[in-house]
Amino acid sequence: MFEQFPGGQILIIAVIGAVIIGGIIGYFFRQMQFERDKRKKMDRAESIIENANDQSREILLKARDEALETRSSAEAEVARRRNELSREEDRLQGRRSDLDRRLEQLEKREVNINKRQSALDKRANEVDHQFEEIVAELERVSNMTVDEARTQLFEQVEQTTRRDTARIIHQIEQEAQMEGERRARELIADAIQRVASDHVSDITTSFVPLPSDDMKGRIIGRNGRNIRAFEQAAGVDVIVDDTPEAVTVSCFDSVRREVARRSMERLVLDGRIHPAYIEKVVNQVQEEVGKEMIEEAEKACFDAGVHGLHPEILKKLGRLKFRTSYGQNQLAHAVETAQIASVIAAELGANADIARAGGLLHDLGKAMDHETEGTHALIGAEFAKRHGVHPEVVNIIASHHHEIEQSSVEAVIVESADAISGARPGARRESLEQYVKRIRSLEEIANSFKGVSESYALQAGREIRVLVKPEDIDDLEATHLARDVAKKVEEGMQYPGQIKVTVIRETRAVDYAK
Repeated sequence: MFEQFPGGQILIIAVIGAVIIGGIIGYFFRQMQFERDKRKKMDRAESIIENANDQSREILLKARDEALETRSSAEAEVARRRNELSREEDRLQGRRSDLDRRLEQLEKREVNINKRQSALDKRANEVDHQFEEIVAELERVSNMTVDEARTQLFEQVEQTTRRDTARIIHQIEQEAQMEGERRARELIADAIQRVASDHVSDITTSFVPLPSDDMKGRIIGRNGRNIRAFEQAAGVDVIVDDTPEAVTVSCFDSVRREVARRSMERLVLDGRIHPAYIEKVVNQVQEEVGKEMIEEAEKACFDAGVHGLHPEILKKLGRLKFRTSYGQNQLAHAVETAQIASVIAAELGANADIARAGGLLHDLGKAMDHETEGTHALIGAEFAKRHGVHPEVVNIIASHHHEIEQSSVEAVIVESADAISGARPGARRESLEQYVKRIRSLEEIANSFKGVSESYALQAGREIRVLVKPEDIDDLEATHLARDVAKKVEEGMQYPGQIKVTVIRETRAVDYAK
């Protein structure tokens, strides 16, 4: 067969056949490769799908767990809310029951009140009827009508009131009399310190102790020359009497008396006593006292908070260092008055500086010499005016004893501060003899009543406590006893202020444990 084809054609046919076979083989190879790739992709897709299915199953399981957990929480919250609502409902039910019970109690109480009100109305009618019967019976027994009895009662009340009014008026008159006596004593003491007088020794005299009575002869000197020289130099009177180991220096001027006392003490200590040396010592002491007065005045101004005063005012103010009134130092009193006035003025919104200055200078006139006529308030005001003191302060000085009209509220404040400083406990002294006598008189008055066991005067005679026998005095009689003691004290004693009477009735029950 091949013989029919030439050699070239056979070759072509062979090539074509090879190509066809190769194409077929390549086709099948590609098909095989495609199938292999397809299988790989299918495997990969299946793997992805399987992974996706696993993940979806896991997500589904997790979602189911979360849903179950959420459902459980929701059910628990619902149960809790139901429990709370149930408890709240129970509480409301309990409150409703309480309110119903209280309402029922109120209704019962209202019913009881209505019953009581009815009973009270009935009882009031009975009382009114009984009162009318009693009034009628009283009118029949006393042979008096109600109007007549009322008139008689008013007359008795009027008499009692008149007696009480008379007692109060008598008390006020006694207080006014005592105040007048106190003021008179102050004026007399002031006059004694400004004018020569021999009436009050404790204000006008000073005692100088001596080492021995032999020193009295040296003080007197030959023919009395030493004592005359001393009296002339110091301006005082020297009293050499029988007082053991002491001489008395007498003078109305407190500064000169202080100079003389210090000079005498210095001479006695030194031992050289003759006219020339006496004059030298007195001059030295005068200079020392003058400097001391200036220093004390400046210190007082500093303590009182007052500045810028004239030197002449300081000199006069320093003289108050050696002045006393009922035992109270006048310079200390002036500083205390200034401080009290400052506090009061600050509290009332007044001028504290004016009040301080007025309080410090209000007794400046007490330091003036006796040759100046007039009261110490007017003298001090005139002196302060001449040396440039503020006009309001001048008015305070002049008016603190109402000798002229007060022109400012600070003047009233200083007057009050002056009274407070002088009247406070301990500021001024009374004699020991008068104090003991007053205390003893109070106790004697209380002990004079029947049923009194003991009595004690307290608080410097401002209160008396009376202890009574409980078997003799009952509570009502104790009240009457207090009034009777007070009346007897009013009638039989003179005293400043008020005296409190306290009656104490004590019952003691005693038993013994055996």
